[in-house]
Amino acid sequence: MDCETILLVAGVFMSEITVNGGRKLTGELNIQGAKNSVLPVLAATILCKGECVVHNCPRLSDVETSVKILLNLGCNCVRDGYSVVVDSRDISSYEIPENLMREMRSSVVFLGAVIGRMGKAVISSPGGCELGPRPIDLHLSALRQMGVRINEEHGFLYCDAPEGLKGTEINLSFPSVGATENIILAAATAKGVTVIHNAAREPEISDLSDFLNSAGARIYGSGSDTIYIHGVEHVGSTEHTIIPDRIVAATYMACTAVAGGKVTLNGVMPSHMVAILSAFRESGCDISVTGKSLTVSSPKKISRIPTIRSLVYPGFPTDAGPVVIAMLTKADGTSVFVENIFENRYRYIDELKRLGAKIKTEGKIAVIEGVNELSGAGCKCTDLRGGAALVTAALSAKGTTTIGDIHHIERGYEDIVGNLRQLNADISIKE
Repeated sequence: MDCETILLVAGVFMSEITVNGGRKLTGELNIQGAKNSVLPVLAATILCKGECVVHNCPRLSDVETSVKILLNLGCNCVRDGYSVVVDSRDISSYEIPENLMREMRSSVVFLGAVIGRMGKAVISSPGGCELGPRPIDLHLSALRQMGVRINEEHGFLYCDAPEGLKGTEINLSFPSVGATENIILAAATAKGVTVIHNAAREPEISDLSDFLNSAGARIYGSGSDTIYIHGVEHVGSTEHTIIPDRIVAATYMACTAVAGGKVTLNGVMPSHMVAILSAFRESGCDISVTGKSLTVSSPKKISRIPTIRSLVYPGFPTDAGPVVIAMLTKADGTSVFVENIFENRYRYIDELKRLGAKIKTEGKIAVIEGVNELSGAGCKCTDLRGGAALVTAALSAKGTTTIGDIHHIERGYEDIVGNLRQLNADISIKE
């Protein structure tokens, strides 16, 4: 590692956010492109034997890691503002460096794309937030059914398809987003038809399919629990705009609710946020929707929500759970959140307690007893969404809160400090 890289890494880990709570939020924000959509779409450019332009790419550390992976594979990548141009015609490698795999969990989505293009792939175990066991056995089982041989040695996966990828019927035991994406990527140029039963239905799946279809793929049924992929010989050039990030939108809604005020979010897809909007309305927020904009007004006092359960789409998203729990720390009464997706999601709860939150957890259940006042304190991010929860709570806390290890937040939120400052928050970042 060279000196410049060491300084960069040190700077990221030493950064902290300072929040002086108590200021109401007001104004407008444009919502960034979806992190959980742009990563698989960038991986999909590997399949395209031509130049692809991907618009609305947020400036996130995970996006930059994806670009580094593409460059290491031999693609030509150029960022122009919020667009990334990828030319994969000269791709030359099928190995993803271990250090890049470890930087983000979503790196595993490159597996299906690399095998689909190169017929082989070498990867290590992916990194990312530690939210409990998230095995990739569903990904590997599906790829094996499509003709991929997989050997695991010393933490590396050596994959090849000696007779090429072949379409087949795949029944997922759980509607995994990552596994559904990997199957789509591998099947897009496989021989024959691949059918995914119990497929994930998230909007990000549909966005990936729309990108590939615009490049010449034949994918049908995305958004439903059965997806059909008719393999084509190759996919070519295309231009695509990433959908807005519904989790980021939910985060700024929670910030507004807990800090007080009125904020308009532009460039959202309300149809992707039905479960989220329902929860906020139950909490007493007034929400008005006009086209691709929504305005959230905070209640005088946040109402308790008796029970929220995280579920696969179209249910309430697990990634929005932490910021909603942060909001409910100031609710009038006791709320219950049931986490059904990740078994170690609540690591950030102890950090919220430093601010005076009253939360008890047992297994997948969190019981949130609303308090009249939170107090500023020093705390650290444990993961991406947990970090956003700390920022949310700090906006209403009396006094000053410092939040460390913000590299987690930078994986999924573009300039959260600048955006909240634009909305009147007293917030700053210290390198």
